[in-house]
Amino acid sequence: MAGKIPKAGYQAPVYIVDGARTPFIKARGKPGSFTAADLAHAAGRPLLARLADKVPPVAFDHVILGNVMAGPDEANIARVASLRLGFGNKVPAFTVHRNCASGMQAVDCAALEITTGRADLVLAGGVEAMSHAPLLWSRQMAGWLGDLYKAQGVGKAAAFARLRPSMLKPVIGLLLGLTDPIVGLNMGQTAEELAHRFGITREEMDRFAMESHMGLARAQDEKRLAEIEPLFDAKGKVYIQDDGLRRETTLEALAKLKPAFDKPFGAVTAGNSAQITDGAAWLVVASQKAVEKYDLPVLAQLRHTRWAGVPPEHMGLGPANAMALLLVDMELSSEDIGHWEINEAFAAQVLAVMKAFADPGYLRNEAGVDASFAPIPRERLNVDGGAICIGHPVGASGARIILRGVHNMRRHDDKYGVASLCIGGGQGGAVLLERTTT
Repeated sequence: MAGKIPKAGYQAPVYIVDGARTPFIKARGKPGSFTAADLAHAAGRPLLARLADKVPPVAFDHVILGNVMAGPDEANIARVASLRLGFGNKVPAFTVHRNCASGMQAVDCAALEITTGRADLVLAGGVEAMSHAPLLWSRQMAGWLGDLYKAQGVGKAAAFARLRPSMLKPVIGLLLGLTDPIVGLNMGQTAEELAHRFGITREEMDRFAMESHMGLARAQDEKRLAEIEPLFDAKGKVYIQDDGLRRETTLEALAKLKPAFDKPFGAVTAGNSAQITDGAAWLVVASQKAVEKYDLPVLAQLRHTRWAGVPPEHMGLGPANAMALLLVDMELSSEDIGHWEINEAFAAQVLAVMKAFADPGYLRNEAGVDASFAPIPRERLNVDGGAICIGHPVGASGARIILRGVHNMRRHDDKYGVASLCIGGGQGGAVLLERTTT
């Protein structure tokens, strides 16, 4: 079953056995029906049930979950999810955080645990409930509350006298989290930087966004998204598919939207950006020993993961660097890749990545790669839509694009696939997948 292991990449076979995710539910201005732990549980339960006749949860060696904004009652959410899923007290669990690539980092951690011989079977994935991002007090208000707590007698009256209405204004945690603390730009502004640098027009962005919606509409109509498991909320409402799809969108409608991040002259809008969303995705990752011992099915082999750093103000270019390094490591060309998944943080960002990846000068000067690659064919990229219509629950997206990439590789009989993301803070991650014949 295992092919030749190259000098680069994982030094032992690592397989994706199965996977599942929730529908990605668009945030609508208030906390959604599901916490992050609820989402992780909902995605994991049917996945484990499918494997229950072959391997029980207690046979797993680890649970690893990517997450960025865990709630205060969900510390080490991987452990919370693992216990709710019935893994028991003896199966360890840990949470990883690499911003937008946290779910991909979880899968990479699982692969490394397996290749070092410390594990044979790992549940890895990512989760985010972005609608539950906290509202915070300002430092001034927090200081006032501290003084009030310590004050006694007339001191409390004096403390109340220092309270000002302006101190009651909450700080939106999500906006802080989506703003780079080094360069002071929010993620949308970094996309504007890339649009200006690479000469990407508003029409190009909107066309890419419309194609994303059309791709998801086709996938839903053809019932191709079999990895989605339904969600049931406390009121009995059922969620069976991603609900950010706008089937009726047109270039004319997208063109009417106002700039969201660089008013009034920018080109990045809510329509050509990823949606704020809640969702979870899991993959079962296994060694060859576990596959043979438990007679497990195999969807694909994980061959290599590569990480790269870029300037924070150009964080969206991270996939170009990571994918180039990945292919050079594995001695592959872009023509060898049958399917590409690049997370759509912004249309401008993906379009910039495509231009940078096909530019030998960029790769040489900014990625340190002395190589040239043919352009990524649009018809092989994100064929079932991407985060612009599906959404980008930041902790989960890395796992989602790996899982979708695996299914599309099998559907089109592709030997290799690549899944990649840009990462807030100025990084990129990329995974090489190989289809197995079992």
